[in-house]
Amino acid sequence: MLHLGIKNTLRILRGTTVGMFLGDNEENDVLLPKKYIPEDAIVGDDIEVFIYKDSEDRVIATTLEPKIQLNQFAYLQVKAVTAIGAFLDWGLEKDLFVPFREQNKMMEEGKWYVVFLYLDDETDRLVASCKVNRYFEKENIDLTIGQEVNLLVFEETDMGLNVIIDGKYKGLIYENEIFQRIKIGTRTKGYIKNIREDNRVDVSLQKQGYENIEPNAELILTKLKANNGFLDITDKSDANYVMYQLEMSKKTFKKAVGALYRQRLVRLEEDGIYLI
Repeated sequence: MLHLGIKNTLRILRGTTVGMFLGDNEENDVLLPKKYIPEDAIVGDDIEVFIYKDSEDRVIATTLEPKIQLNQFAYLQVKAVTAIGAFLDWGLEKDLFVPFREQNKMMEEGKWYVVFLYLDDETDRLVASCKVNRYFEKENIDLTIGQEVNLLVFEETDMGLNVIIDGKYKGLIYENEIFQRIKIGTRTKGYIKNIREDNRVDVSLQKQGYENIEPNAELILTKLKANNGFLDITDKSDANYVMYQLEMSKKTFKKAVGALYRQRLVRLEEDGIYLI
């Protein structure tokens, strides 16, 4: 069976002048156009392809790498806006359609948006939606405190940044806990800080507690080595300056420097930190 919107591993059944037909049997096949056929491909080989519909609404295969697959979120750029909706660049010849009903506000050509890819039941076509909040898992939150997760930033709020956790859940990074340069579309690692009674998830960009000291201590050492063994930062430095120089909070900085000092790796002076 062919599955739209994802990668399928299919067998090469036969070759023609326009390409090769792939499938699991002769009654259930799909064309892989000639321009996408690997040079060493022969009849009988298994090949991994992405299945979608072309501009003439025919099911077709490609070896191109899509930037998003079915039931996934991604940050994509608008290539065109027309009378029926917007079209996104998702790495394939036929652009990805976003109807007006799936836009939070009118999309603009050239701008980037976080979207979700779904299969429309009425048209049996792959469609993208900017209304990502409706696609999160909200009941069965299979996460644990302290767990490392993959994040995609998708929205700015008064409280901070909303993120997509492991392509499945919604989370929040509080504004006063952001100590590095991230924006909408940024993909980064994070850590589960809290799961509230209403199943809302708080996320941190840094490990909590003592676990956070070691990687930040390593970062300070790296900065010291790159700056001839000296950083003009002390416990009296402005918190914004610490964040700008090291991308960490002043509290985290003090813990990390304390760990380095106890290991006799650095010397603390009034004008800054010196590498021993």
